[in-house]
Amino acid sequence: MKKRTTIALLALSTAALHAQDVELAQKLANPIADLISLPIQSNFDFGVGPGDGTIWRTNIQPVVPFSLNEDWTLISRTILPVIEQEGLAAMGDSLDESGLGDITQSFFFSPKNSELIWGVGPAFLVPTATDELLGAEQWCAGPTAVVLKQDGPWTYGALVNHLWDFAGEDDRDSVNATFFQPFLTYITPTKTSFTLNTETTYDWTNDQWTVPVNFQVAQLFKIGDQPMQAFAGIRYYAEKPKDGPEWGLRLGLTFLFP
Repeated sequence: MKKRTTIALLALSTAALHAQDVELAQKLANPIADLISLPIQSNFDFGVGPGDGTIWRTNIQPVVPFSLNEDWTLISRTILPVIEQEGLAAMGDSLDESGLGDITQSFFFSPKNSELIWGVGPAFLVPTATDELLGAEQWCAGPTAVVLKQDGPWTYGALVNHLWDFAGEDDRDSVNATFFQPFLTYITPTKTSFTLNTETTYDWTNDQWTVPVNFQVAQLFKIGDQPMQAFAGIRYYAEKPKDGPEWGLRLGLTFLFP
């Protein structure tokens, strides 16, 4: 009898752990989940410029939620890019450079008790680039919003923001840009996630679309008690500026602190 009870308890414990892992995978598909996470995302773009150059951009993207009260959560999302570009040239000048890019900082106010998951708030672009070739040299601000639905193994929704410059270097282009990211994710029972999205930007100043289409596979796992998610993907530029990249790869690792 004791043996059967022990087996039953182990089965319940395994089922509970599996349910927790599935919940973690679902939260990772939600950009404003109530979960502290640290994604480190490396993007490699190829075929840039007339010299067939490359850009390596590693985004450090901490996500930190703050409980405001029983009804609302404030989610902070930061993107700090570390950039290295090689083989780029314009009018005979080398554009090779490496260093920090501009920080994008977003805040989402999100209701805790809503069947439809959504959040709205402000977004900012902070000119932290260590070289003029790696940033806009403009202070920017604007609105941001995200809405999504999670239905069984599926997560689908969209994130959008718009940024205008309000201060910065006078000899640089004005920033007036819309970012739109629709996404669709399917999560398997083994906590493998398949994601299709676009990270579309429309530059109103130069009347230019940039439309990378991304397909990504991610796997949730643990090392000891530390949950992590590794991911890899490929990107095709359906629309791009002149001398923009042709295609790219994405690799990364997300550290979770549930």
